[in-house]
Order: sequence, then structure tokens, then C-alpha cells
Amino acid sequence: MPLPSNINISLDPSLYGLDPAALEFFQQQTGITNEDDLKHHILAVQAKAFAVAPYPCIYSFGFTRLRISRHPKYQSVLQFGRDCTNPLFLDLGCCFGNDARKAVADGWPVTQMISTDLRQELWDLGHVLFRSTPTSFPSHFIAGDCLDPAFLSCESRPTSQSLPDLSSLATLNDLHGKLSAVHASSIFHLFSAEQQASLVRAVASLLSPVPGSIVFGAHVGLPKQGTVREEMLGMAVEMYCYDPESWNKLWEDAGPFKMETVLKEVIAPNGEIGWMMVWSATMSTKSTV
Repeated sequence: MPLPSNINISLDPSLYGLDPAALEFFQQQTGITNEDDLKHHILAVQAKAFAVAPYPCIYSFGFTRLRISRHPKYQSVLQFGRDCTNPLFLDLGCCFGNDARKAVADGWPVTQMISTDLRQELWDLGHVLFRSTPTSFPSHFIAGDCLDPAFLSCESRPTSQSLPDLSSLATLNDLHGKLSAVHASSIFHLFSAEQQASLVRAVASLLSPVPGSIVFGAHVGLPKQGTVREEMLGMAVEMYCYDPESWNKLWEDAGPFKMETVLKEVIAPNGEIGWMMVWSATMSTKSTV
């Protein structure tokens, strides 16, 4: 959800702050061990990124928080990857790729990691942020709009049993029925109710039919589904938010999924109460999605 280009907002370095786990991760990944030097480096990349994509998550340093490893299904996802032959992982809405890099650091094979976002520039800045190159971090990235059926369709297409050549992926449609795990955090709430429902069906079609294949993530939810209206960096924002029951039904209608969804109360810096829905959809039987 980018901000309008005509809104002039100055970045606020006081929002920067790494918790101990994030500090250790960024020190290891960047090779910058001095905390002041690391902060200077991250602020410099943030400024470049915000000029390209003025997203609230970039403004607020959301990209420095290790969302994926805090998810209750994270360790079981890593174990599923170890148990599978040629497991494939997709990070949907990856931004700089910090969650994908965390999963790789924790053992997921780097060449079997795929990330996607709307803009190639964000992935390229991820290499700047983590001081890597496509050679030193040879995972795969594909830019595209997940709401565009030409890029990601909810209609499964006939595919071979063999894995596609990931280095030449053109769309996510080439991955129908191939993925072991999909991580999708802070993305669904960016879209309308109808778009979210369509995206659920599309993402479900990407999963391997093997029981245990999983989609997991977290995003804004509500105790009762409806529209959230709030001000974000001086701009009025509306988000349609599902509640756990209605969210579970979307996935259960899309395939034989076992749902685990919890709604967590969160307190914003301004003291306002919000809700974060943490969820997973696990393939429970052989799927024909």
C-alpha cells in the first residue's frame, strides 16, 4: 500500500530499533558487527527504498522485524522442508527478502527459495541491504502483481510432474501444484474482500497436493469482519479485515485445509488497540486443487 507520490514525508530515524534476535541476524547477514555502523547502513538503504516505494512498512522499519521466525508454524515448516524431496518455498510480498533470508539461514536450501513482490527494485535493494549478490545468495526472485491472472491465476493449469527451471520463471502460474510452503505476511489486508478471496484460491492452487504442504502468515484482522478506517502517515486508509471464522472458511472452500487461526491484540505506539491474525492452512489430504 504505497503512499501517494505527492505526499512529502520525512523519515524518522527514532523509529529504528532492532530486538536482540534481529540484531544478531542483521550482523550475521551483513557482516557489520558495530551497531552504529549497522544502523547507518540500514538507514541509508531505507532512504533509497522509500524514494522508490513509499510503503509504510519501509517508513516504520517493518523490514527489520523477523516476522517469519515468530510464527508458531515456523519450526514445523522448516522440518517439513527437511523431510521433503526438492521442497520449494515461496515468500509472497517479500520486500527486501528478509524473511526468505531468515529461512535460508535456518536451513531451507537457498536454490529452492523463491520470492516475489511488485517491484524488482526492492529485491535489488535487498542485495544492497544484506551486502550480497545474486551469486552469493542464489535464490530466485520474480516481480509481478499477484492480483493479475496472467501472473497468478486461481485456475490450475496442467503441469508436468517435474520441477520447473526456477532460473527462468516468468510467472507464478508455472508453480501450480509445486510449492511445499508459502509465507504470506502483511499482504492480504492490502486488498478488498473480493480480491483477498480470489488471492486465497490462487495461492491454494500453488501448493503441492502432498499432505503437510502449508501456507502461513499474519495480517490485520478483526473480531468481527469489516472495514478498518485509520490514518496512516497523514493519509486516510481503509482495509477490509476478515475475522478468524470467515478467514478459515475462505481456505476451507479452496481445498482440504486444516486451519489454525488466532487473533492477537496489539497496542500501537499511539496507544490504540488493533488486531493481528496469525494463521496457517495445512494440506490435510491429497488435494485436487
